[in-house]
Amino acid sequence: MRIIKDLEVGLDEDLAERIAWMEPGHNGYRVLRQSVDARRRHHVHFVYTLEVAAPGEELPVHRFEIPRVPVPARAERPIVVGSGPAGLFAALRLVERGIPCRLFERGSASGERIKGINRYWRYGQLDPRNNVCYGEGGAGLYSDGKLITRIKSPYIPYVLERLVRFGAPAEIQYLANPHVGSDKIRRVIPRIREFLRAQGCEIHYDTKIEKILIAGDRVTGVETEYGERFATGHVALATGHSAEDMLRHLTEIGVALEPKPYALGLRIEHPQSMINRLQYRDAAAHPKLGSANYRLADHDPKTGVGVYSFCMCPGGFVLSSGTEADGIVVNGMSNFHRNSPFANAAIVVSVDQRHFDAGLFAGLDFRRTLEREAYAASRAAGDGRQLPAQKVTDFMGGRLTGVNKGSSPSGAVATRLDRLLPEAVRRRLAQGLEKFERSMPGFISEEGQLYGVESRTSCPVRITRDADSLQSVSHRGLYPCGEGAGYAGGITSAACDGIRVAEKMVEDLAQAPPPPVPDELLLQELKRVRAE
Repeated sequence: MRIIKDLEVGLDEDLAERIAWMEPGHNGYRVLRQSVDARRRHHVHFVYTLEVAAPGEELPVHRFEIPRVPVPARAERPIVVGSGPAGLFAALRLVERGIPCRLFERGSASGERIKGINRYWRYGQLDPRNNVCYGEGGAGLYSDGKLITRIKSPYIPYVLERLVRFGAPAEIQYLANPHVGSDKIRRVIPRIREFLRAQGCEIHYDTKIEKILIAGDRVTGVETEYGERFATGHVALATGHSAEDMLRHLTEIGVALEPKPYALGLRIEHPQSMINRLQYRDAAAHPKLGSANYRLADHDPKTGVGVYSFCMCPGGFVLSSGTEADGIVVNGMSNFHRNSPFANAAIVVSVDQRHFDAGLFAGLDFRRTLEREAYAASRAAGDGRQLPAQKVTDFMGGRLTGVNKGSSPSGAVATRLDRLLPEAVRRRLAQGLEKFERSMPGFISEEGQLYGVESRTSCPVRITRDADSLQSVSHRGLYPCGEGAGYAGGITSAACDGIRVAEKMVEDLAQAPPPPVPDELLLQELKRVRAE
């Protein structure tokens, strides 16, 4: 078996022909990684890492089967709160290890959830249980579908393989910027749900967990909004970045929390054709390339405050993503084919509230204030359904000349976003846009448009946990995980964190040390495929 790295293949070349010429008589090949290199204007090309089988060899099959563990006959069922990426993969790992569990979700299953989301986008009628943040699949996994991550975890290949096994496109296992697509992920999640149920996971939709029950410094169970109590000494808390009510409940019962850095700002939108020209130049119209993306960052070494693009959605849509009727939040999504005529991305400013003596919930209160002001601006210019928007040139010049046609299903109304943001955030964001304009000429243009506010990039509060046991430092048996707990920043990293928590639960529940999972194989593959 031979690994070929950094193989450059032109846009009009055939990969199979190149391999046949390089490895005569080979017995098949597998793409381990594919990316686009557009750094040279007249030489845009693909870069591959390949696994090639020699004559007489067979390509290995990478199916990550998880050995089950012996569990006491009367062992309790661990509980997972939240069915976003962290919660779903925590439950998946538990049942694959042979441990039945209970999964609670305040929202509905995906079929009902999409109805609530569509009513909100079209008519402004918010369902507090079923929106872009709440409901089966969580925030990013349902409305976004991007699997890009910067973490280095041995569980990444497992996460991608499992998504493919449940119906995601196979290409997510090798693309440099893997993307399931919001349309396709909606078909994957129900299959995960049915698998969980078949393996002994008891799922409770439309059931909000009101209380974490404790005795001293130990978790003893949970209580639902209906007054039902479920006893357990193992609770994976994966409630997402918007479950402010749970965070406040945790402080009431003495669970350790701490403020953490976060980011907020606006979402920018351009015609996708413009981004294609800026990134691919002469090759922009080539049919093999599809919609181009970008990643931009500007760090101020004096202040430490960064401005960066986040959640870039080629061929995507700008979404209204709030969880309160009197607040507006923006987010972005792309379908699998990324065929919207617009591209969008969050442009956010980093905020480290630890530098200020402002209290544990200062970040939550700050974002809530901005979201209410965004809603008030929408009400002043429209009916509260439309997203507040401002041309990029108007934002930079401090004026308002109307809005462009955009991708949001909720519509948009002209708003002085430059006045909506706090001055320090506005000024730093404007500096970042000027820097991005130098990197991508045309980024600041009449065709560009900003939407507000992008305030849910992550949770401003972290539920403090022990680095080894992954349990709360104040309460044994409570396993904070995922983005809402402060330990992830996207779909893939949240899923990996849910798996880590599940494995720690397994260690505690099993009669004997759990059989090793082939994470060594996963780690080797990760290092080989994603080393860069």
